[in-house]
Amino acid sequence: MILGLTRSWSLAGYFIAAILILPLIALIVQSTLPDQAVFSHLFNTVLPTYIANSLLLMLFVGLGSLLLAIPAAWLIARCDFPFRRYFQWLLLLPLAMPAYIVAYVYTDMLDYAGPVQRTLRAWFEWQSPHDYYFPAIRSLGGAAIILSLVLFPYIYLLARTAFMEQSSSLLYASRVMGCSPWRSFWRLALPMARPALAVGVALVAMETAADFATVSYFAVPTLTTAVYDTWLGYGSLTAAAKLSAIMLLVVFSMVGVERFARRKQQLFQKQSILNEADRYVLSSTKAWVALSYCSLLLFMAFLLPFMVLCAYAIDYFNVSWDVRFWQYSLNSLYIAAIVSGVCMVLSLILMFVRRVSPRKSDHLPSRLSSTGYALPGTVLAIGVLVPLTFIDFAINDVYDWLGERGPGLLLTGSVFALVFAFCVRFIAISIGSLENSYKRISPSLDMACITLGRTPSQLLWRVHLPLLRKGIFAGALLVFIESMKELPAALLLRPIGFENLATYVFQFVSDEKLEHGALAAIVIVLVGLVPLIYLNRSLEQQG
Repeated sequence: MILGLTRSWSLAGYFIAAILILPLIALIVQSTLPDQAVFSHLFNTVLPTYIANSLLLMLFVGLGSLLLAIPAAWLIARCDFPFRRYFQWLLLLPLAMPAYIVAYVYTDMLDYAGPVQRTLRAWFEWQSPHDYYFPAIRSLGGAAIILSLVLFPYIYLLARTAFMEQSSSLLYASRVMGCSPWRSFWRLALPMARPALAVGVALVAMETAADFATVSYFAVPTLTTAVYDTWLGYGSLTAAAKLSAIMLLVVFSMVGVERFARRKQQLFQKQSILNEADRYVLSSTKAWVALSYCSLLLFMAFLLPFMVLCAYAIDYFNVSWDVRFWQYSLNSLYIAAIVSGVCMVLSLILMFVRRVSPRKSDHLPSRLSSTGYALPGTVLAIGVLVPLTFIDFAINDVYDWLGERGPGLLLTGSVFALVFAFCVRFIAISIGSLENSYKRISPSLDMACITLGRTPSQLLWRVHLPLLRKGIFAGALLVFIESMKELPAALLLRPIGFENLATYVFQFVSDEKLEHGALAAIVIVLVGLVPLIYLNRSLEQQG
């Protein structure tokens, strides 16, 4: 805060923030409007089931992810066994795999007509489903298992960091006091890692609440599918907004838990450097157990679905390699490039105002603009539809008043709505990237520039921009990739006849024909690997 900005820069920051939080405000206002017919019908029939399924799914996925992540995090952080260095980043790969693709692969394998049940019937000479019991994969439990396999890296990453930052002297002290390695873990290491685990569980719960494709494929009714069905099935924007408001309560509760746990984490943890000698060197038997566990987890969550996708892509290459694949790939690249460019320009203005303005109130626009990332895709889509539909009708009313033919759905019927929704959702990523880059620029450079008589615009253009190049590139890349993968908002907001890779693959999954979209699915997975590689390199540099 070294420079008094002109009011025009501050107004620009507030104007950007007002545009970006417009969907959230519109959603809240729309949810207060009367629509007793549709919402009352939902409330009296299926709404309790939607809420119960959503809460149960978050509970089961949170527990499942904890059970998968904690052993892996402890083994990687505190033990030494073969290939440990490789597994510390390989176990992040499941984050690149869309959950609905994993769901399709396992359903194809475990359904009645799949190879697993066919083999069992051949071995035991069972003739019909009445001769044996096999758990149904298309169920709430099946969805919880699939989502746990894909989402456990959130908890693994935070727990691994927490275990590595714990003081080795405390664990040595516990061993001197007679505790076995297991008792040291259970009574000392695990309780100290609770804040990080709580943050991870909150993130997993938020991702579970926002998931649409997996629960839709498994026909598990949740609040996310309810918003989608209410808008497309009943055509009631107000009822969809009321359901979205209920989801917002759930999501912001998770955000509150995450913030509270992060505060406790800062209170308890201290910086500590973990040496290789501090790790437990596992005996041959225990080392093989650790290696088998990490290998099995990686195989089930990433390698098996990816190998199935590759096999499908090879077998159906001639079918998949067509003009639609190229057209939808170009559509994805086109939208992602626009969104990443817009997000970086807006983020640069917001962060510049925040850095050089002496007014604390000028910090508010960047914080308000980041709230969209917490909104699930379906909720955000409804929030975007409300104001854009109002503007579309207003424009056409003006044309009618002038006696001219209106342009129709100028905003909601074009890619504008899609780009706007993606910007609202992903600008938090570019803001975070620029915030980290700005921390590395000394304020003395700003003071020297102003002393030489430069204007704020010249300070931004000639000093900040060259020094922020890496942060701008990283932020643009992450926004670009997230825009290519986003599915729920794209399903609700895409113009008629417009498809991108995510909606293209999901249509094949819904039609039980992933084989035809396997090539496009591989592109999505490979694109998703880029931020994981970037994240791993950042962690290694910090370490």
